[in-house]
Amino acid sequence: MRFTKYILFLSLLGFIQACSLTKNLKEGEYALFENNLEGVERADEEALAGLIQPETNFRVPLLNVSPGVSIYRVGKSFFDSARVARKITEKELELEEIKAQLDSLGDDRKLLKKSDKIESRIESLNHKAEFGNGLMRTGNPVALLDSSLIDRSIKNLSGFLQNNGFFDSRLDYEVKTKGKKAYVTYRVTEGSPYKIDSVYSRTDNEGIRNLLNRNSSKSFLNAGKTYSQNDIISERNRVEELLKNNGFYMFSKSYLEYYVYTDSVNKKVQIEQRFQKPTFAEKHRVYTVDKINFRVNPPSNEFADRQVNRELKGIDFNFYRDRYSEKILASRVLFKKGEEYNRNIVIESQKQLSNLDLFRFVNITFDTLGNSLTANIFTQPAQKYQLTNQVGLSITEQLPGPFFSTSLRNRNFFRGGEILEFNFRAGLEGVASATNQGVYQSRELGVSGSVIYPRFLIPFGGNRTLEKFGRYNPNTRTQIGYNYTNRPEYTRQGINGLLSYTWSTLSNRQQFTINLADINYIRTPRITPEFGQILLDLANQGNNLIWSFLPSYVSSVSGQAIINFNRYGDFQSRPSSLLRLFVESGGTLLNFTNTENINENTEFANFQWLKLQTDFRRYYPLDRKQTLAYRLNFGIAQPYGVSSGILPYEKYFFAGGGTSIRAWQARRLGPGSFQPSQGEGGKYDYPFEQPSEMIIESMLEYRRNLYGYFDMALFIDIGNSWVIGVDQTRPGADFRFDRFYKELAVGTGIGLRMDFDFLVIRLDLATKAIDPSEPEGERWVLDNISFNRPFGIKGQTVLNFGIGYPF
Repeated sequence: MRFTKYILFLSLLGFIQACSLTKNLKEGEYALFENNLEGVERADEEALAGLIQPETNFRVPLLNVSPGVSIYRVGKSFFDSARVARKITEKELELEEIKAQLDSLGDDRKLLKKSDKIESRIESLNHKAEFGNGLMRTGNPVALLDSSLIDRSIKNLSGFLQNNGFFDSRLDYEVKTKGKKAYVTYRVTEGSPYKIDSVYSRTDNEGIRNLLNRNSSKSFLNAGKTYSQNDIISERNRVEELLKNNGFYMFSKSYLEYYVYTDSVNKKVQIEQRFQKPTFAEKHRVYTVDKINFRVNPPSNEFADRQVNRELKGIDFNFYRDRYSEKILASRVLFKKGEEYNRNIVIESQKQLSNLDLFRFVNITFDTLGNSLTANIFTQPAQKYQLTNQVGLSITEQLPGPFFSTSLRNRNFFRGGEILEFNFRAGLEGVASATNQGVYQSRELGVSGSVIYPRFLIPFGGNRTLEKFGRYNPNTRTQIGYNYTNRPEYTRQGINGLLSYTWSTLSNRQQFTINLADINYIRTPRITPEFGQILLDLANQGNNLIWSFLPSYVSSVSGQAIINFNRYGDFQSRPSSLLRLFVESGGTLLNFTNTENINENTEFANFQWLKLQTDFRRYYPLDRKQTLAYRLNFGIAQPYGVSSGILPYEKYFFAGGGTSIRAWQARRLGPGSFQPSQGEGGKYDYPFEQPSEMIIESMLEYRRNLYGYFDMALFIDIGNSWVIGVDQTRPGADFRFDRFYKELAVGTGIGLRMDFDFLVIRLDLATKAIDPSEPEGERWVLDNISFNRPFGIKGQTVLNFGIGYPF
């Protein structure tokens, strides 16, 4: 045994040596190990550090090893650059021959197609010759000490300091070497930053002067603020936008110049904002929209004689055949005849017209005559029918679940901008059996038909409401659908109807949905004897979960608001947040009927409930490679009335899984301190889903780019679920203020992500740290992990595979 350990230790040393950053460096070459900045006290140290070239390689802590360099070296070992160069030459000769044939034969479709294919191949080969093969592009070469890059870094640092008010700054650097390793230190002497003493504008245009004075509070340049060139750029853009939104159609920021006068004694600057006169007139003019033309171009010239002309609300419409509603289109044109030009309103009009999904493109141009503008809106119809197919793979319960979906859209169905849509989805999903039969693949099928109206229907109506709400992209969806689920324990079918309204604010930061009527008829035609016996046993103990599997009529009214701050989901270099609020009232109409005997002596279930859920997500970048993200989720559902304290099964909350508390299997955590029954697989083999009426979740995640497409994450998840009131069949499942905080489960782990921009593949390895199902004083279970048991006891560590970020 001891001999085996020595062999493993020596093998590890050999591997580290083989992957060493300094391996095989030539004479005079040094691996760049560290870039240090000294003397930075007031400037943005992170921004300065990002200007230093080259960046050092990411290394495994305490080791002279970089995974990115190792991958690069593996790729380089079988990369033949001479072979790639030969291929490029061969393809270029082949392309010349084809072009010669085209010159003699004229345009030949086959030859043109072949020519395009070869040109694409040459481009791909040139990219490969420059950046290497796939492995080389995934990894990165050793960062070497380079004096030319040090000089460039000094210039970058000096330029940044000058642009941020440190006009008296000085820079120096020092290079130290140790073996084949180099350490570069950049020393910064900042000096005092220059402050803005005053800002004044020079223009003889009274309209511009008055406009600037009325909006001076929004200026980026204010007395007492440290000088920054970025503030000048921002102010230049702000002034251009301000003028263009107040009638100055022809104005651009090229007419705006800034002069900075420095006072080196007092460390202050004066900034002059100078407006240049236009070459086409004596002064900048305010333009008014005098005419609006809206043209829907025919698909080709052969239909040019099938034009229809109409006029509505000052807009001259010209349609390809009588196929469009001028009322709908006019409600999306937000600028009016006789109003001053406003660029933001024009852009928003273009966006709202595109949101109708009726046109291939929407172009808005303007013709000028004096101080008047003629607006020309040009569009072309989108394809009448659109068929979209999708094949994918989802993984739950560690089983792959392939699915297929298709969607057919018929645009402008009733000639009022409506869209008729049919959807079909079929797939498999991994689920754990509720009768201790292991993991099965559940078969699911769904089909629906809907009509989407670009306006609000009942109880709204009339042209006034259409014009009033048009700017908010209103939609009304009417839908009918059928769902089928075949699980190991039961088969479930449902027919649903939906009437919903959606709209958004002009900035698209807030989106709202009201489901005015969500009606479902659900039945469970097949229940296995084993699962039926479980439901009967629960009923005999006072748990009425069996009601969720009776034929039932489920209706609800719900509303949802999504507030998006700074485009959450793009995960750019600035903080962003998302808040989702959801409220639902189920069985509301039953409150107006006599429900005293509605469920007696019948096997037909009715449900009444109130449900509330809030979901807040925050993304905060620490620097270009590191970010923090967290999520807070709270939900509560309270059944009442004729449903005897039971919710429809689909309305319960469930904790655990790849987007919840990841150290527990999907839908298996909780509720409360209840100890679930265990299957044959061991302590954490929970065969039953755990429905609950309240959920509290909090997830914190540290994300860091490793190299190339690969990111890592460290995370901690805290949360649990509970029932409202005592459940005799699940002791400890009820929510109590005096102990709920003791019943919060804690899971932690590490994740690996492959971020390809268009697709994120996620692997999360999570282990249980605090298990609320254990007796008090024994809930800390992380000490089950040791050198001999790196994953703890069986089932304590869970591997989650997912597509996309968990939140």
